[in-house]
This record gives sequence, structure tokens and C-alpha cells, in this order.
Amino acid sequence: MIQVVIVAVAATVGNLLIGWDSSTIAGGMTYIKQEFNLESNPTLEGLIVSMSFISGTIMTIFAGTVSDLLGRRPMLILSSIMFFLSGLVILWAPSVTVILFSRILDGVAISLAVTLTPLYISEVAPADIRGQLNTVTQFSCSAGMFLAYILVFLMSLLSSPSWRTMLGVICIPSVGYFLLAMFFLPESPRWLVSKGRIPEAEKVLRRLRGVEDVSGELALLAEGLSPGGEATSLEEYIVAPASEVLVNQEAGKDYIKLYGPNEGVSLVAHPVSGQGSLISRSMLSQQGSFVSQGAGSLKDPIVNLFGSLHENTLPEGGGSRSMLIHNANSIFGDSSPFGTGDNLHAPLMSFQGDAGERSKDNLGFRSTSSLRSHSSFVHGNAVETPRNTNIGGGWQLVYKPADDGKGGLQRVYLHADPAAPSQDQHVSFVSASGYDMPVDVETYQAAALVSQSVLGTHDMLSVPEVVKKGPNWKSLLEPGVKRALIVGIGLQILQQAAGINGFLYYAPQILEQAGVGALLSNLGITSTSASLLVNVITTFCMLPCIGVSIKLMDIAGRRSIMLYTIPVLIVCLVILVVRESIQMGSVLNAAIAAVSVVVYESCFCMGFGVIPNIICAEIFPTSVRGICISMTSLTYWVCTLIVTSTFPYLLQILGLSGVFGLFVAGCIISWIFVYLKVPETKGMPLEVIIEFFAIGAKPGTDPATIGVKG
Repeated sequence: MIQVVIVAVAATVGNLLIGWDSSTIAGGMTYIKQEFNLESNPTLEGLIVSMSFISGTIMTIFAGTVSDLLGRRPMLILSSIMFFLSGLVILWAPSVTVILFSRILDGVAISLAVTLTPLYISEVAPADIRGQLNTVTQFSCSAGMFLAYILVFLMSLLSSPSWRTMLGVICIPSVGYFLLAMFFLPESPRWLVSKGRIPEAEKVLRRLRGVEDVSGELALLAEGLSPGGEATSLEEYIVAPASEVLVNQEAGKDYIKLYGPNEGVSLVAHPVSGQGSLISRSMLSQQGSFVSQGAGSLKDPIVNLFGSLHENTLPEGGGSRSMLIHNANSIFGDSSPFGTGDNLHAPLMSFQGDAGERSKDNLGFRSTSSLRSHSSFVHGNAVETPRNTNIGGGWQLVYKPADDGKGGLQRVYLHADPAAPSQDQHVSFVSASGYDMPVDVETYQAAALVSQSVLGTHDMLSVPEVVKKGPNWKSLLEPGVKRALIVGIGLQILQQAAGINGFLYYAPQILEQAGVGALLSNLGITSTSASLLVNVITTFCMLPCIGVSIKLMDIAGRRSIMLYTIPVLIVCLVILVVRESIQMGSVLNAAIAAVSVVVYESCFCMGFGVIPNIICAEIFPTSVRGICISMTSLTYWVCTLIVTSTFPYLLQILGLSGVFGLFVAGCIISWIFVYLKVPETKGMPLEVIIEFFAIGAKPGTDPATIGVKG
């Protein structure tokens, strides 16, 4: 996976430039005001700072839609060009008008990078490390701020600092960004599949994954163009060894045979034929019924639906189940029965020919030797069923004959249930499955999302009509998409309600009032340099915190990180509010203020600063992902403009303590929203996430029995 890591890190160079720009404009404004006498014209001063927000807001309206039409990579290339031009223009800026023009170009560049980098990384990254790679965007942004503040601080020590150099030097790294985007970054394979360019997508996937057989993931990308929606059902399977006795007994039964790379080692997935004790431990009732915890409360049932996949872990090896777990791991990897090891090269199941032509040898499914004889997944304009069914995150994409009698296929997203029963529940499993299993046969349960496949009757993939039509605005009205938009837009609004922009713009003022600048001025530097040194220290402290977030993003998960870091933000804000009403020494006052500001900004970057963009890039269907990203990003820009423009007036009316009190309320509301509405998406393929949103948003359906088939 080293190739995809390098590609993702290269894509975040744009975020590094964003951080660089925000720091240099903050440090350079002092000198711009002096040269153009802007102290008496605060409106013009504010316009210079906010012009990039204005142009970025306008650009965001079109960025996602255009990226759906032209691709993700061309927009990143355009972003690098805009960064270069903005730096070049401001190097010789003779007037405020030219500065404003440079800021317009800069806003376009920032908007494209902010909007499309998380989207691009989500579409190229495997599910297992998608969150980690997307968190690198925040690390790059903070690293850019840190490096830029070092430059600005060092230049502030000169007798006559040049603000043109501070702001114009960005054109140098932007050249590197352009070269990477133009000659190194591949196009998003999901976008290529959405345009019917399947051979190109296969080539990109082979490069990113470092393996020749990417048939399973390529099929996944094609299936993602046609979400199941209301036709999707949740089914349950019992997985057991495919012993000769079992196969001979059940030759006429409907089941899925799972093949591994080692001859003689295989499993069989049996559909459950009842709702006994197995269903009571299923995905839909991991936290109790959805009636009691979903429809009967404020908590969104989708949160429980997603959470049921993450809240338990597989039992440790040993006991009566150790041999089955060992056999399963030898097929699918070491992390779980459906793990993500690299040794899965043969499919779990493929359907071939008419159902009436099934033989006893292959039981209606393509044999292992036949499966391994195919040299390529792509044949002209059509695609065969996958040979490699591992799609990441412990999920497998397999197929079974459709129940419509027309010879079609149903896709099955199969996932091992970690809440595996113990040996004393074997009898219940036998009863639920309807199979006469030997008493010593070890079993475990798996859950599946089942819906109509885009595969034809002869294992050929016909590109869905959505490829020809392009972005479909009507898809925004689908229940699953609307539910995802509520989550995405809500996170973007509440991110600003937490007060980060107030901190970014007024933290120096807070620290100055607390006497931090005066303490640092004892080092023999000016107050301006002291303020910049504080920013250097603050941004440096962010980096290890973001490093921890990178480590935890795909372990603890997005939802958990937000639920644990938002209370820290509340505590920091409360301390800053209460501090003003308590008499304390100047050194203690300065220390408390400095620690609160640093902890707030660091914890915000760990969670609420980066996770909304990660989630927004994960929860929308491929066909409208760009449009929806534009909508959520536009929300971010509009809310940023509102907060930054109203902050001075609120400060005048309520004072600093009153404004921070509002931010406390915003953080509390944010925590409640995350707890009630935001599901956990770690380790799940994008297409599976989309299916879950679709099935969880079915109108008029009892959440306790959504789509369950037995």
C-alpha cells in the first residue's frame, strides 16, 4: 500500500499551502497596514483578509459539479496554478487593488484544495486506512502554518521586513504541487468507472494497490454507481467448513461457497431461515431493538445500524472455535474471518450460466480452477465477475442468483459478525439455519447487504445508465442522500459554531491581554515578534496531537474521536470565561490562558477540525458525490463568513467572555448532534456506507425489521 500512501501525501501539498497562506497573511497584515495606512480604514483591511473567503465561497458552488464532469485531478492541477499566480501577483503588488486581485486567486486555489483533496483521497484510499490518509490533510495544513510562522517570525527580526516576500514565496512550493498533480497523481478510479473508463480504472487500481488482481474492488466501484436503495435487504448467514458430508447433504440447498488460495480449505455461507437466537445477535439488534433505541428515542437508527459493526471484537483464539477461526484466517487473512490479508486471490462465489444447469461438481458456481484461469477482469466494454472479492475492512463482495427467475444476479456485501456465539449455542444455530450440521462442526455468523447487481446473466458488467447521464440532481431527493446531507451540512455548521475562527483571529488578542506577549518580550524581541513566536509554539503543539489523531482515526473511529475531544473544547472555553472573573497573578494568568488556547486548538485539529471533511467525503453516492461535497463545502464557507463578520459586533456587545459563552453552547450542541446523528464509518468501503444510508432511511419502515430476510 506504499504507493497509495505516497499519492495521498502528495495530494495534501495543497493543504500545506492553505496553512502557509493563512499564516503569512496573518503575519503580513501588520506591515501591509503600515505601508498603505490602513489603520484608519478597517473596512479595507478586513476586505483584504476576507476576499479569499468571498472568492472561495463562489468557487465552491461550482467545484464539486465541475469535478464530477471533468475529474478530480484536473481541479487539483487548477488549484496549484491559482496558488502560483496569486503568489506571483502579490510579489510586485503596487497597490491595495492588486493585493485584492491576488487574494481572489488565492481564494479559488484554497476552495479547490479544501473541497477536493478529502474527496480525492477518499476515492483512492482503501477502506482500512482511508481515515488515516484523510487526516494527513490536517497535518499538512498545520505543518504549513508552522513553517510559515517560522518564516514570518524570522523575517520580523529584520530591520525592514518585506510582506511581499512573506506572501509571494508561496509560488515556490506551488510549482512542486503543480508537478505532482500533473505528472504523479492518478485520476480517481471511482470517477473513471463512473465515466465508463474501466480499463483505465483497473490500471490505476493496480498501481495503487500493488497487486495485479483488483477485480473485486473494480466490481465494487461499478456496483457503487447503482445503490440498492429500497431494494436492499439485510440478510444473515451461517458460515461453516465445506466438508464433504455437508456438501453432499446440501447439494440442493441455496448457499454460497467460499474459496481460498489453499486447496482443500473452504467455507460455506448458509442463509438463515428464521429469527431465532441468531437474529437476536444480528446487526439490527446489537444494541437492542431499533424500536427502543432508534424510533423510540432521538438517536437516529442509522447510528445504531452502523455502530453494530464496530462495537464488538472477535473472540480470542482458543476453545471450541479455535480451529474454525484458524481455517477462516488462513483463507481471508489474520485480522478477522473476513480479514484484509493479501492472500485472498480466489473469489468466494461466482454464478455462471442458467440455474437449471447446475452440476454436482460446482453446485451452480464457477469452480476454483475455472476462477483462476481468467487472465483479466476487463474484456472490451464488459467486465466479468471478480476473482478477488476482498473489498477492504473485512468486507467481501460476492454474488448469488437473483430470486426473480430471470437469471440475473444479486450482489452480496458479506461481513463477519464479531459477536460470534459460543459452543453452547450451536443447537440454536442449527435450528436457525435449517441445516442438519454435525454436532462437532464449528460455525460463526455473518451479516450481508443484498441488492440487485448490475451484472448481467453471463457474468458481464454492463455500465449502468448513470454513466451516460452524468450527475443526476434528482438523486439528491433520495432518502439516503437526504439523510447524508443532514449529517454533512450539520457537521459543517456546528464546526464553525464551536468557535475555531474566533480563536484563530483573536487568540493573539487573548494572549496579549493575559500578558503572554509581555513575558516573551523580556527575551529582547518586539511585541510583534513575541506574538508571532506564540503562534509558532501553538502550531508546533498541534502537530503531535494530529499525529495521534492519524493513528486513532481508523482504530477508535471518527465518531468516538469527536465525542471525546469536544468536551475538552468545552472545558478550555469555560476556563477562559471563568479566568476573567478570578483574581490571580500575572504569570499564572498568562500560563492558564496560553495552555487553554493551545489545548483548544490542538484538540480541535485532532477531531472537529478534520473529521467533518472526512465524513462528508465518505457518505455520498459516486454519481452525486461532487455535488454534495460542493453543498457541504459551501455551508462551511458561508458559516465562516458569518462567524468572522459578526464576531467583532458580538465582541462589542457581549465582550470576550460572552462570545466564548456562545461557543460553549455551540460545542454542547455539536456533541449532542454527533451523538444522535453521526454514524461511525471507519473501515467500511464507500459503497457499503452508501447502502447503509439508503437502507436506514427507508420511509415508513419499522427500524427493528428493516429489510431483514430469513
